[in-house]
Amino acid sequence: MALDILPVIDVRNGVVVRAVKGRRDLYRPIETPLSASADPVAVASGLLRLHPFDKLYIADLDAIEGNGHNTGAVMTLRQRFPKLDIWTDNGTAGAEAVYAWFGADRGTLVLGSESQIDGETVRRFRHEPRLVLSLDFRADAFQGPPELLDPARWPARVIAMTLARVGGTDGPDFERLEVLRSVHPACRIYAAGGVRGKADLERLVQLGVNGVLVASALHDGRLDASEIAAFARSPQHPEGD
Repeated sequence: MALDILPVIDVRNGVVVRAVKGRRDLYRPIETPLSASADPVAVASGLLRLHPFDKLYIADLDAIEGNGHNTGAVMTLRQRFPKLDIWTDNGTAGAEAVYAWFGADRGTLVLGSESQIDGETVRRFRHEPRLVLSLDFRADAFQGPPELLDPARWPARVIAMTLARVGGTDGPDFERLEVLRSVHPACRIYAAGGVRGKADLERLVQLGVNGVLVASALHDGRLDASEIAAFARSPQHPEGD
């Protein structure tokens, strides 16, 4: 079984920032050997030189925190890499905003549970193929309306986002992933937060997890090109046009 590996870009004020254990107040512009700058296009290009990923996950931190948005950066990335499936979490909540996003053809939309007022929007769009649900956790506390933990409301793809492990080296939340995998075997489950290297990817495969979001391990070199290629699904989209 292969893993659907998505590199992650956290964007604030138009630049890519480095995650620090989910402590968004500590995020600073990224410094990485993969890119000469923190510009989103430059960082994305560096990630695609490492491996021809076919998906990219973007967290628009300004939008999630209610301090503006980086939709322009998302659209620039879509224009620069038209074959890349870009997943964006921008704090969207409410059916009108979801319709507007898809109407503008802005790519795959991630609905973060921490941003939802209730479970209605997810329920309404659960059959939309361009929608992904992120179940957000801080420690053992679920962030969002409790009804979103009901598998009957889930779309086809669900991210298990352990926020305190994002940008850390504590490893994925294997126990929670195993529970989510068991309660909805037909759902595609994606792990997010804490990947340290090859051994973690091996265990995710063993658990039957379908995909994983990764950032720090790529920039730190804890996952190299050969290891990524060994786990990733067959690459389809080289960098740019």
